[in-house]
Amino acid sequence: MNISDGDPRDELPPPSWRRLHEAAWLGSRIFRSFGHLNPRGPEGGPPALVIPGFIADDRTTMELRRALAEAGFRTHGWDRGWNLGARHDTIEQLKHRLDQVSTEEPVLVVGWSLGGVFARELARAHPERVRAVVTLGSPFSGDPHQNNVWRLYEWIAGHKVDEPPIARVTDKPPVPTLAMWSRYDGIIAVRAARGLAHESDHSVELDCTHMAFGVSRRTTRLVVQEIDSFLKSFT
Repeated sequence: MNISDGDPRDELPPPSWRRLHEAAWLGSRIFRSFGHLNPRGPEGGPPALVIPGFIADDRTTMELRRALAEAGFRTHGWDRGWNLGARHDTIEQLKHRLDQVSTEEPVLVVGWSLGGVFARELARAHPERVRAVVTLGSPFSGDPHQNNVWRLYEWIAGHKVDEPPIARVTDKPPVPTLAMWSRYDGIIAVRAARGLAHESDHSVELDCTHMAFGVSRRTTRLVVQEIDSFLKSFT
């Protein structure tokens, strides 16, 4: 779809009652986190790195990595434990992880929520190592306060949400960039996750909650379908 400035209401964080829908996914988040953390998918498949969101880890992205593996990707977690916010060495550590994942071909980098912000900056710093970036409900655009967790973020991460220790550039990274967002997201404002026309190559709206991007079997399969179509458009 084309991206425009949209409805002014898109600038606002989601209403508080939507957080109840997010809380309903906590059981599924735990249930779907079981399984090994080793790479998934065919050994010869194209490499994919999945970066979890804030207060999430590789177990949280298990269902998303399963979906990518089923589609033929060789999927890897970020292998850094819990994502507790940006650190001064976050991009350096992610570059190291890219090198562990593959030294022979560029890697598809998929970031959920805050993980998508990291993915974009990783691609900006090392475009030759990144095949494409996909963000899922990620607050990469607009005011960093356009979400329902910025106060919690500042408390845990130890810095102001608008003064992170890594860059937060809204312009599109120099690689194919896909942004997925939802009007049913209970955490991130539409404007923040959709972005503007110059901030990504393509934007896709999904009918899901914020948590569903990573833990819903139905939604993760839709995510992978969109990724597949997007990558084919660049081949």
